[in-house]
Amino acid sequence: MIGNYISNFQNKFDEDLPWLIIKNLESIILEKIKILSEDFESKDGIAIHKTAIVEKNAILKAPIVIGKNCFVGSNACLRNGVFLSENVKIGMGVEVKSSIIFDNSSVAHFNFIGDSIIGSNVNFEAGSITANHFNERKDKEIFVKINEEIINTKVEKFGALVGDFSKIGANAVLTPGTILMKNTVVKRLELIEQIK
Repeated sequence: MIGNYISNFQNKFDEDLPWLIIKNLESIILEKIKILSEDFESKDGIAIHKTAIVEKNAILKAPIVIGKNCFVGSNACLRNGVFLSENVKIGMGVEVKSSIIFDNSSVAHFNFIGDSIIGSNVNFEAGSITANHFNERKDKEIFVKINEEIINTKVEKFGALVGDFSKIGANAVLTPGTILMKNTVVKRLELIEQIK
């Protein structure tokens, strides 16, 4: 399924349901850290490629993999299982929680990416949000819409699956369970709510 949205996905992960990957992401990352090359410096569940740049005051809470040529800006916070593939740019003040971000994607300053899988060559402009939890609902389980079929994920935390080459405008919000095809453009200030 995920291969329809992210071309490179099967080369790096086995599971195919995004919400199950996110649910088990911390243990998946800890296993990946065990088999990383010597090009990574690993300590206490955090593995950073020797070519990556992590600026001062970034907060890293294990487990985390920061891949080749990645950049993590000052005051960013990566926590609860984060996998940055290659050439990923995380801007100043960004929070990434329990998420995978693929090659050549950028998340500008002051964004939140939560419980999500982001494809390659995706750009998030400043202030955009992937919401990961229905605070306002009594029933918190998240449903997703794939090919007009509505699926109960049976999880209460899942943000978005964002296809390769998508562009998310400044201050846009992706509600929990958002699924975006490759090359999707979300306008600035737009709210994406696929299931009401």
